[in-house]
Amino acid sequence: MKFLDQAKVYIRSGNGGAGAVSFRREKFIEFGGPDGGNGGRGGDVWALVVDGLNTLIDYRYQQHFRAKTGGHGKGRNMTGVKGDDIILKVPVGTQIFEEDNKTLICDLIEVGQRYRLAKGGNGGFGNLHFTTSTNRAPRYANPGLSGEERTLWLRLKLIADGGLVGLPNAGKSTFLAAVTAAKPKIADYPFTTLYPHLGVASIDAREFVLADIPGLIEGAHEGVGIGDRFLGHVERCRVLLHLVSAQEENVAKAYHIIRHELESYGHHLSNKTEIVALSQIDTLSIGERAVKQEILQRASGKSVMMFSAVSHEGLDHVLRAIAHIIEKERQDNVYEA
Repeated sequence: MKFLDQAKVYIRSGNGGAGAVSFRREKFIEFGGPDGGNGGRGGDVWALVVDGLNTLIDYRYQQHFRAKTGGHGKGRNMTGVKGDDIILKVPVGTQIFEEDNKTLICDLIEVGQRYRLAKGGNGGFGNLHFTTSTNRAPRYANPGLSGEERTLWLRLKLIADGGLVGLPNAGKSTFLAAVTAAKPKIADYPFTTLYPHLGVASIDAREFVLADIPGLIEGAHEGVGIGDRFLGHVERCRVLLHLVSAQEENVAKAYHIIRHELESYGHHLSNKTEIVALSQIDTLSIGERAVKQEILQRASGKSVMMFSAVSHEGLDHVLRAIAHIIEKERQDNVYEA
């Protein structure tokens, strides 16, 4: 299944049914009077979060959604049936925006959560509704009200506990494949990862979800390379694992490039808890590792971890560090609630 994290849809709720003009015609009843029923309400358009989805690919093949019109009123004071609703099924983490793609309508973050995007039109009144003491036999009824028509943007932000960031070929996909059952594409050329991947990692009986996004390069916030389009998928993460490849000649520069892109992107992404790690250390000698670790520590101002996803050296230490921060963040949120 292809990954799609943004889609444009056109929705319209159902029109209300028309009221009926009808009169009773029954044997032995001299003055029957009006008995036209009201029209039924038009169908609504809803967004519903369902389990098992992790992409908006369904909305690549269908963009127009229209709810049913309400049934027309009938004689004998029978109200028309309500029009059928339309339900847009979306994955957890979907945000829905107005046509300008900036005004947020709703943020759907829990399975089962639903939101009415367009309300169906009310049904029209039948002629029975207009009966008064001076007008005993009205011969008119209301048409139903029109439904709402909207153009919306669906935008998916994956919900993960930890996010992997770094330059292309920093070893993010290899790390994800080594610690989870995910199978991202791995190759020795830049931009192997073209869309985000999720995987469930575990350490010491603790599980958490990791998100691997395509690598950033200098100028990504201005659209260079793949750009910062996928950074939204790590906005909800509790911790960022910033990987710097040991094969980089200037590890300090590599670190600062990514930090600059995170700060330029905004959305408080640069304020998230960050773990800095030197990856692919199996390509260096012990002395070379120590030198680059020291340079990276001075550049980041943080303690730098080292690991190799190929030899699995240091992997458990990195996973425990991630799990510790995630657990602490979860506890803090519980206490705040």
